[in-house]
Amino acid sequence: MELSIGSKDFLDSFQHIWEKNIDDYGTSKVNLFVLNINANNFDYSSLTRNLLDPLIDYSVSRKIKERFKGKPHTLTRTAQDKFKEYINNTGELGEFLLYCFLESHLEAPKILSKLELKTSTSMYVHGADGVHFLKLDNGNYQLIFGESKTIKGMTDALSAAFTSIYEFKNEINKDGKEKSGINYEKTLLHSNLDKEAFSDEERSFLENLIYPKKDRDFYVDDAFGIFIGYEIEINTEDMKLPNDQFRQKIISTISDDVSRRLGYIAKKIEEYKLFGHNFYIYVMPFSELDDNRRKILEEII
Repeated sequence: MELSIGSKDFLDSFQHIWEKNIDDYGTSKVNLFVLNINANNFDYSSLTRNLLDPLIDYSVSRKIKERFKGKPHTLTRTAQDKFKEYINNTGELGEFLLYCFLESHLEAPKILSKLELKTSTSMYVHGADGVHFLKLDNGNYQLIFGESKTIKGMTDALSAAFTSIYEFKNEINKDGKEKSGINYEKTLLHSNLDKEAFSDEERSFLENLIYPKKDRDFYVDDAFGIFIGYEIEINTEDMKLPNDQFRQKIISTISDDVSRRLGYIAKKIEEYKLFGHNFYIYVMPFSELDDNRRKILEEII
């Protein structure tokens, strides 16, 4: 099954600083991506430009894209309207960025996005931020459930993400108004496969991923994809540095800050007993998080 994203131009917006293991086995990883820097500022305009096409891939199903094939303006408007409705309900950018990273970097195809999974306005706040799958080198598969947090403090964002994952896995819903949790999400996922333009063979394969049959020739494990957006403060004196010195200092500072949280991530996995799950974590710093997140959303819709 192919990726839903049309191209990987999204990654051109970033420097991929590093990938580091969380555990001794290399099963869970943190990837640090930093926006390209232009004249001592993060280049948000490049990111915005490279989000326009993935917006369509994220917001509408393969079935809708097929229906409007040859009608690019209609397809774009349909995607923008659907995404705008979603943003009005959630105000969130992180789910969309997580989708882009999972598809373009991890190469884990989307099964259904959060927009397609949720059947009512109130359900936007519950459940996974989309579901992807990944084929491993050993021939087995993982179902990847998304979780994203964009919070000014990186530690706060990580804490909130792992708390959400713990509650999702253990089917804890503090509101008590809707069904929730990983098993309910699988039921929802299975019942909504018709929203995508899957062939009979693809549908059978996906059904076997969600509810493995005894005659399967592979194993399936639940995993999690996490996007963490946090705020980095850049002072005026640093802004005055020559471009090459600014890049070096900012990237070094960001790298050190994120590296210091690796132990904290391992601690949260231990605390919540989330052993056995692979974690694919993407970390991205923002300057003036609230303002720039708002501007990005305004420009792409």
